[in-house]
Amino acid sequence: MSELNDKLLGVLPGKSKISRFRPVAYIVPPLLAILFQIYVPRFASYLSYLELPLLVTVYFALMRRQPVAGAVIGCLIGLAQDALSQHPLGMQGIVKTLVGYFAASISMRFDVENVALRFILSFFFFVFHQLFLWVQGRGLHGMSMDLQAPQTIIFAFLNAVVAAPLFLVLDRLKSEEL
Repeated sequence: MSELNDKLLGVLPGKSKISRFRPVAYIVPPLLAILFQIYVPRFASYLSYLELPLLVTVYFALMRRQPVAGAVIGCLIGLAQDALSQHPLGMQGIVKTLVGYFAASISMRFDVENVALRFILSFFFFVFHQLFLWVQGRGLHGMSMDLQAPQTIIFAFLNAVVAAPLFLVLDRLKSEEL
């Protein structure tokens, strides 16, 4: 690619900037997100559209910039979510593994510190997540699930709106660059 295209796309010249986090940062935010996902909709049903474990998965995968690390992060968050929820074990794990892998792969090419790009990626990965949950539920588990496209688009937008400030809060968990 030309230098002008690299500047327009926000490609990092030379090396990619891998963010480092303390081990606690990999445990506490995903756990809080999963607990939010499970318990808050019981008391405030209007917040059931939020998919905070997905947003945390996307954030850590984008910041690590390593596809294997993104897949592992997604797998662990998804399996923990499955273990604590009513989903069949592995449904969220498989989908979040794919999300983590693809988010980390995209972050290797683009500067994901940009808030607008984070918004777009959060929107895209929510739609991706819902589509693959639907495919997996119908194809592998034989569940009768409906994919409601207008509702999914609206929820994707709302999750992307929540992702922007959430990612800024999670940015504060970064440790010193190595």
